[in-house]
Amino acid sequence: MGAGADRAQPAASPARGAARTPADECVHCGFCLPVCPTWQSWQEEMDSPRGRIDLFRGLQEGELAMSDAVAAHFDRCLGCMACLGACPSGVRYDHVIDAARARVEREHRRPALDRLHRALVFSLFPHPGRLRVAALLLWVWRVSGLRWLVRRTGLLRLSRRLEQLEALAPPLALRDVLATTPQATGAHGERRLRVGLVTGCVQKVFFPGVNAATVRVLAAEGVEVLAPAGQGCCGALSVHAGRLDEARRLARALVERFEGLPLDAIVVNAAGCGSHLKDLAHLFEDDPAFAPRAAAFSARVRDASELLAGLSPRAPRAPLAARVAYHSPCHLQHAQGVGGAPRALLATIPGLELVEIADGDQCCGSAGIYNLVQPESASEIGRRKADAVMATGATVLASANPGCTLHVRRLLEERGAGIEPAHPLELLDRAIRAARRG
Repeated sequence: MGAGADRAQPAASPARGAARTPADECVHCGFCLPVCPTWQSWQEEMDSPRGRIDLFRGLQEGELAMSDAVAAHFDRCLGCMACLGACPSGVRYDHVIDAARARVEREHRRPALDRLHRALVFSLFPHPGRLRVAALLLWVWRVSGLRWLVRRTGLLRLSRRLEQLEALAPPLALRDVLATTPQATGAHGERRLRVGLVTGCVQKVFFPGVNAATVRVLAAEGVEVLAPAGQGCCGALSVHAGRLDEARRLARALVERFEGLPLDAIVVNAAGCGSHLKDLAHLFEDDPAFAPRAAAFSARVRDASELLAGLSPRAPRAPLAARVAYHSPCHLQHAQGVGGAPRALLATIPGLELVEIADGDQCCGSAGIYNLVQPESASEIGRRKADAVMATGATVLASANPGCTLHVRRLLEERGAGIEPAHPLELLDRAIRAARRG
């Protein structure tokens, strides 16, 4: 198999004859290699989709036992899903890597510092209330001068992961920290649809302007928006980390918030959340009582750009003079198959020049919590993206995923690039509001 697999010890007893899994559909053709960011970085077979599939087969069939080396190869996968579109056999690699990561969490004991770091991440990010407290502390950290002092002393360099976590924090104003999304917003003019908005965790706390812009744009286009109170995390981050029981608990609670509401669709404006929520049937496939409810919820999920691109524009747009590079988030383009809708929406703004990024379908390195637990690899991959963005000469970088925005923003700032990050719907909102002001 490869260097990493060679270090793995054979399992005590094989388990051949198990039921077929998505991994069994892989024919080892290699079409996934050139689109895989980690294979591009290291040219290591076990850090490619087909290599990780081989490792998973070995575990399933009892030819390998879980080890530090095997777990590391699964951990180094971004889960960007570029391989889904490249695979001629239609292998559901997303389901393979989810199962592999869950197995890692069950069978592998990580080093103590790694366990502590992951515990910190998951005690914070899936909890919007705790995130809001953290955001308030970050605001104090910045305005009090503590951030400048600690950076000046270099104390954060003692921990690469803490340094990465601190560097990702956006420059929030106090009004952003305290912002909330209205529970009901009426449509302007004749109502075309009524939708529910998933407000998210990171999106809700660190990018409240994106939720506000989403509500305003939907309303301007004749869509009534309901945002049920008390929403928690959807579970996407937990799935990507192999914490499936936690993911099911969080997803179930979110589904129950929206059940019973008279909605035409459930709208998501964060790519990672959307891809997860569209695939809840797989997450609950072993729960026959809840699986139909999860599937019914998923059937109504739409990315905000996907929904709006299906409506004829109603609200006038004022010209917006900007050169905009569009970064297509992996979980929107590869996992959901939504690539044209955000571009189509941006194209409705007069004066806006939309430019493509070289190798734009490549991951930026954010990938859920990847940039927090694999900072070196995330930075290596992210630098390629940042360089490609700068080469476009754009003044604005549009991306429809909060993790991508945080990650690439940091790398652009390190290079001194004055490129503004924005969600596509924030740009559309500017144009619509400017037209109203006349």
